[in-house]
Amino acid sequence: MIDPNLFIDFLIEKEINFYSGVPDSLLKELSFYFNKKIDSKNHKIAANEGAAIGLAAGHHLATGKTPLVYFQNSGLGNAINPLLSLCDSTVYKIPMIILIGWRGEPGFFDEPQHIKQGAIQEKLLNTLEIPYEIIDNKLKNYNLISSLISKSKIESRPVALLIKKGTFSKFKNKKHTSDTSKLMLREKVLKEILNSEIKNGIFITTTGKTSREFYELRKKNSEIVNKDFLTIGSMGHCSQIALGISLFNKNDVYCIDGDGSVIMHMGSLTINGTSNSKNFKHIILNNGSHESVGGQPTVGKKINFSKIAKNCGYKKVKKISTYTELKDSIKWLNSNKGPLFLEILIKNGSRKNLGRPKESPYENKLNFMKKINNE
Repeated sequence: MIDPNLFIDFLIEKEINFYSGVPDSLLKELSFYFNKKIDSKNHKIAANEGAAIGLAAGHHLATGKTPLVYFQNSGLGNAINPLLSLCDSTVYKIPMIILIGWRGEPGFFDEPQHIKQGAIQEKLLNTLEIPYEIIDNKLKNYNLISSLISKSKIESRPVALLIKKGTFSKFKNKKHTSDTSKLMLREKVLKEILNSEIKNGIFITTTGKTSREFYELRKKNSEIVNKDFLTIGSMGHCSQIALGISLFNKNDVYCIDGDGSVIMHMGSLTINGTSNSKNFKHIILNNGSHESVGGQPTVGKKINFSKIAKNCGYKKVKKISTYTELKDSIKWLNSNKGPLFLEILIKNGSRKNLGRPKESPYENKLNFMKKINNE
């Protein structure tokens, strides 16, 4: 395996000093070292992958140096526009190194949302005309990487390293400390929602552990598990899916979102807030982290989502952090017309034995559509 600590030392020797990206489970060990070794000015966790490309381009314009961007391959879609219209050799010729976590690699088991992206990954890079090398844990030296970095600098173009699962060794100094804050855990919040008067509403849940916990809680309650739309991919678009449903269904639609997801495409708040959709109820569970891929920080606890939502046109907003407030706020959601926005401050943490949905995304879709169209 590649020692992520030594790998960063190698990058610094190659005069690559600026790093930006969106955390990924395949690259999480490297991310831990970025947080440890690189100061905050030179390491920026971006709102989304396209924004990371923009940050890297700005670094090059200011310094003339070659930056590095990292993300999961599902995020390449967000990055395509600035890669082609900004960085490409036919436009501004911006050199940069892109580390891409190869989820859904053919021949290896992965979650459904990664299968298609993984299968076409190499074809997509070839179509984009981005030179790349595949890197795995058998890498003996950095010669291939050195050559690719040189190509980026000499030809002033983006190049990519396609990183296989298990390439980087574990972060040796990581401390597994539990969140001891008095805030609620996400699963407790979801449990309260599913035991309340709004439990029969239409629920759209965001990607990651939120959907997994919601699914398991339904199952534990002996309820139909496919009555909710579990957004397992397309991070950042949960609220637009929910809004689209609310415009064409008379029942209350509850979007259960996350801070990282909202930040990724925050412009959607303006569309939600000005939609005049009276049955649209937006709940954001804010733990200030990308918990599903390693717990790297977001800026969720540094900004005030509720004030942002209010200024984006939501009819009413609330921000809470306690169990008592939660019970009152669920009643508030049920009794008021939307668009509503409820921000719930929570702490990190989830069960180690947390499972995943057994049904396919297509089965989820069919059952969800049957449920909402029969009401």
